[in-house]
Amino acid sequence: MINKQVFIRALLIYVIPYLVLLVVILGLLCCYPKPELHMLLNSRHSAFQDTFFKYYTLLAEWPLYLLALLPLFWKKGKITLFFAVSELTGGVFLQLLKHTICIDRPVCLFEHYPQWVLPLVEGVDMHHSNSFPSGHASTFFVFCTCCVIVLTYFYSRKGKSYDLKTRLLFDLSLLVLLVLAALGAYSRVYLSQHFLSDVYVGGIIGFVTPFLIFYLFRKKFLKPKKQEIK
Repeated sequence: MINKQVFIRALLIYVIPYLVLLVVILGLLCCYPKPELHMLLNSRHSAFQDTFFKYYTLLAEWPLYLLALLPLFWKKGKITLFFAVSELTGGVFLQLLKHTICIDRPVCLFEHYPQWVLPLVEGVDMHHSNSFPSGHASTFFVFCTCCVIVLTYFYSRKGKSYDLKTRLLFDLSLLVLLVLAALGAYSRVYLSQHFLSDVYVGGIIGFVTPFLIFYLFRKKFLKPKKQEIK
């Protein structure tokens, strides 16, 4: 069994900064028109950032799926199942939105704003349709949020106590996962594959879905038999 209070406290280390980030981004979305905001976030490029984001964004296309298979090596197939169901559930909802709303990508929108030159990264294949919401942002947040839930679950098991250094390192690891997810989402804006609103909603889908799946199926995915969260 797990200690519910410890479980919730640990999750809040991840959830509260994420909610603050949501509020900040919402403020930007309300204050700036879409094209102006995109240029504001995407106007400062460098060779290092071009290379970093060009390859970092690719993690959401297949490497993260391979990492989700690692629990199988420790005979923790239910954890991999948790990752898979979360990604599939979020992906289905996201694709429904994509093909229902059908918003053009930045390269199409900026054809109507010749006064602005859209910064592009060499070697990146640009997409033109189904911009909203961002699938990459969703995948980054699904993966990192699943990691947070699994790590927090095992961290909060009853009968285990940790010293201050261990607790601080654990809390830091949750914040690092949030930063990694946020960087993945921002990479889509930097590469002009999505607008901030696209990654905003994609990130919400990726954040909420694992919590929903965990709440509905926690006994099947993570809990040992005959045990419950109390």
